[in-house]
Amino acid sequence: MAEEKKAPAFKKIMAADMMKKVMANHFYDLNNAAKTGSPKVAWCTSVGPAELLRAMGFLVYFPENHGAVLGATRTAMDYIPLANAVGYSPEICSYLTSDIGAFLKGETPLSKQYKEITSLPKPNVLVYNTNQCRDVKDWMQWYGRRLNVPCIGIETFRNIGDVNEDAVKAISAQIKALVPTLEKISGRKLDIDKLREVVGLSRRCTDLWKQVLETSSAIPSPFTFFDGTIHMGPAVVARGTQEAVDYYEHLLPELKKRIADKVAAVEGERHRIYWDGMPVWGKLRELSTLFLEQKTCVVASTYCNSWVFTALDAKDPFDSMARAYTELFIVRSDDAKEKYIERMRDLFKFDGILFHDSKTCPNNSNNRYGMPQRLAEKLGIPSVVIHGDLNDLRCYSEEQSVTQIEAFIEQLEGKK
Repeated sequence: MAEEKKAPAFKKIMAADMMKKVMANHFYDLNNAAKTGSPKVAWCTSVGPAELLRAMGFLVYFPENHGAVLGATRTAMDYIPLANAVGYSPEICSYLTSDIGAFLKGETPLSKQYKEITSLPKPNVLVYNTNQCRDVKDWMQWYGRRLNVPCIGIETFRNIGDVNEDAVKAISAQIKALVPTLEKISGRKLDIDKLREVVGLSRRCTDLWKQVLETSSAIPSPFTFFDGTIHMGPAVVARGTQEAVDYYEHLLPELKKRIADKVAAVEGERHRIYWDGMPVWGKLRELSTLFLEQKTCVVASTYCNSWVFTALDAKDPFDSMARAYTELFIVRSDDAKEKYIERMRDLFKFDGILFHDSKTCPNNSNNRYGMPQRLAEKLGIPSVVIHGDLNDLRCYSEEQSVTQIEAFIEQLEGKK
């Protein structure tokens, strides 16, 4: 009788238990604020001015993080049609449509994970930054109208090459312009020293997160893109806090020990791939298993690096926030993006690129205007494009994607 083939084993990162506590504390603090009315709560886009909000005493909630939870728990499809029914197109961001749909139904998967949480905290203010896309502004404005809450934000330039001082000053002025409204809502004046402290903590967090991600430059890699989508949580929801810093100070030594001990995240690593675009949240486990079986490590991504803000500077909080949030990959021109990917190739020594063409996230789908072909021509980097979506699994064909990925890895094997 043929011996049954064993599935490859995932290697647990021990720091994950601490990460779960950081995330739980984030949601419990928000839940307590919802019950007591204190402290006040600001909803913020994920790459918005969270440091300013924290410095002014707000707890900060990120609807995009909730959108990712809806995708990862595969509940998004229960809610997207409800947002479509109130006028939001199936073509726009499925974070937005799944989150609004869940709100309309009065449900959240957080209730199953954290038993005390029955609903999301009502905001006292909504703050956006369009550095990601237009959708985040429309998303926040919908809640502003629905909940009768002030909605304010920053309009970021698009398709930027080099981020020059004119751009920095223009965005910095917009961040400063938020202060009077936030002071009125919070009932306190901005303390510039507190802002410097929070920006300093964000910078420490981002430096540590960058070091975590760059452990994957080791061969074999101790860490994968799929690990990154989980362990980025504190960098997203808790940047500007000591808790986020403490977490990455705990995680980093574990990964460094893996490097020293030659512990590979993917046993028998033969190929190294760069993931460009959004995760397919509802299929992370299946995709991670597929790459394990193929002895292929997805060593780096544009997505996880989106929370690396090396421009942050506590000595110059407003201008450095403006620069950090305008240097974001998604904001940049294709030329700047291609130079960035070249630097990533030199650092992580990957063999090829997987472009995820996400149906409802065109701003984070970089394959649509010839980039894969240009990178192949200029740098000799082969690539594959899979079609899917961040949350809407109707847009994703698992069979087709698996076939494409396996064929691509065979191509890389042939090159070896």
